[in-house]
Amino acid sequence: MGQADFWNDRQKAESVSREARQLRAIIDPWQQLKKQLEDLAELSEMASDEGDEETLQELEGEAAAAVGTVEELEFRSMMGDEDDPKDAILDIHSGAGGTEAADWAEMLMRMYMRWIERGGYEGRVMDLQPGDEAGIRGATIEVKGAYAYGYLKAEAGVHRLVRISPFDANSRRHTSFASVFVYPEVDEIPNVELRDEDLQVDTYKSGGAGGQHVNKTSSAVRITHLPTGIVVQCQNERSQFKNKATALKVLTARVYQHYRLEEEKKQEVVESSKKAIDFGSQIRSYVFHPYNMVKDHRSGHETGSVQAVMDGDLDGFIKAYLTQDQQR
Repeated sequence: MGQADFWNDRQKAESVSREARQLRAIIDPWQQLKKQLEDLAELSEMASDEGDEETLQELEGEAAAAVGTVEELEFRSMMGDEDDPKDAILDIHSGAGGTEAADWAEMLMRMYMRWIERGGYEGRVMDLQPGDEAGIRGATIEVKGAYAYGYLKAEAGVHRLVRISPFDANSRRHTSFASVFVYPEVDEIPNVELRDEDLQVDTYKSGGAGGQHVNKTSSAVRITHLPTGIVVQCQNERSQFKNKATALKVLTARVYQHYRLEEEKKQEVVESSKKAIDFGSQIRSYVFHPYNMVKDHRSGHETGSVQAVMDGDLDGFIKAYLTQDQQR
C-alpha cells in the first residue's frame, strides 16, 4: 500500500485497502486488549504493594470489563467464514397481514437501526418503499463495520408479530409477518462479470407522498439480472444516476451470494429460508399480547423484555444462534 503506483489500479487498490481494514479490525482489538491487561497487572501490583484498597476495587471493575472484551473477541474468532468480517446489506419486506404487516416491517427497521447504533456500526437506508396506508413495504439498509455480516446473518428469515392491532377498531389480536434477508457487501464477483447485456434496467416514478419531486420524474430504478432472475430496485434518491448506482451495489451483493451458495451446493439452504412469509415459517416470534415474550425458534433463546429487544437489544439472540450454528 505504500508503493507510489498503488492507486494506479483504483479498483484493486480499494479491494486491498478494504482487506487491510478487515485485518486491522481483527488484530487491533487483541493488541489493545493485551496492552490493557499489561497495564492492569502493573497497576494492580503497585496498588497491592501500597495497600491501596480503593484503587484495587477500581481495577477489579476494569478487569471484569476486560473479561467481557475477551469473551467478545473469542466469539468473533469463531466466525471463520470469509464473508463474516464484511459489511452487510439488510433487506426487510412486509409479508402476510396487509397494513399490519407493513407497520411491523417498519418496526423491524427501527429495531435494526437501533442495533446498528448500539453496536457502533454505520447504517444507511439505501432504499425505502412506503406502505399504502402505514408502515413500509420494504427497506434496504447498508451496514458498515467489522463483522456486520457475520452478526446480521443470524437475522435472516421470517419474523412474526402477535399483538392487539392499532388498526383494528375492535381491538382484536392480529398476527403479522415480515422477512429479513442479509447479504455480504462486495465490489466484485469472482469469475463472474455483470455485463450490460445481462442487465435489464427499467425506470419508473417513485412512490410516496404526492407532489414531491420523486413522484414527477422517472428517478426510480429497477435492475434485473437476466441469468439469475434476481431483481433489485431503488427509489430513495432524487437522482436516477444515484438510484442506479445503489441498485447495482445491492445487485452485486445478491448475485455474489447466489453464485457462492450455488458453488457450495447450498442453494437448498437459501430456498428453505425463503419460505412464504406466513404462518409456520418464522424463525422468531415477538408476542405483545396476551403476554410479553420474544422467542427464537432455532436456538430456543427467549426473553420477556420485549421493549428492550425492539430498542435493538439483539445480541443475546444473535450469539445464541451463531453459537448453535458453530456447534453444528
